[in-house]
Amino acid sequence: MERKGILGRKLGMTQVFSKDGKLLPVTVVEVEPNVVTQIKTVETDGYEAIQLGFDTKREKLSNKAQKGHLSKSNTTPKRFLKEIRGVDVSKYQLGQELNVEVFEEGEMVDVTGISKGKGFQGVIKRYNQSRGPMGHGSQYHRGVGSLGTMRPMRVFKGKKLPGHMGSVTVTMQNLEIVAVIPEENVILIKGNVPGAKKSLVIIKSAVKKPNVKKEKVELVSYETTKPEVLEQAEPEVNEASQENAKQETVE
Repeated sequence: MERKGILGRKLGMTQVFSKDGKLLPVTVVEVEPNVVTQIKTVETDGYEAIQLGFDTKREKLSNKAQKGHLSKSNTTPKRFLKEIRGVDVSKYQLGQELNVEVFEEGEMVDVTGISKGKGFQGVIKRYNQSRGPMGHGSQYHRGVGSLGTMRPMRVFKGKKLPGHMGSVTVTMQNLEIVAVIPEENVILIKGNVPGAKKSLVIIKSAVKKPNVKKEKVELVSYETTKPEVLEQAEPEVNEASQENAKQETVE
């Protein structure tokens, strides 16, 4: 299975409407042109993959190693570098730019990002455990509860306890691409995507549904009337009002 992918930045969520009246919640992902910064082959690296660079940063913020690596692809310093495996490397060239048109409407993709960090949380929020009675006499409300039997005299590995929650790599599978807007470098993906606003996400071809492509959804457009059209319509309205005023004065 040949895969393809691209790097983007999550802007947030919104909703769009299809022409048959359905509301679709979508995540807006900004995808500036990605640069192929490295091509890995079986002969040199033991596997095939391409490395993509995304989000240009100031040259002052990169070190000599980064500058030397990116100089081979003749591109500016990039903030994010990620590999896409399983691609046909013969279709890519060093320094080539990839844009949103890599994907089409209706394709199924897997989106990977780092989830929002929740800090240090208890077992009720972290693992959805139940609390105790809230009466004062119970003396047990949101505690951890029993930690196990007395025989081993220790806590077993994997026990669900309070700790750091969130800020982990999460992949949402089988998401549908609703719209691709090349003019604005934006992809609309149906459903939610892990990560906070302005966080990095990786969009890849779906592993479980590689050959599935749904019908393109016709979206309702809410483009406003252009100012030029309004300017041309104003004189006609004025002339009509003047003629009506003349008729009223004659009568």
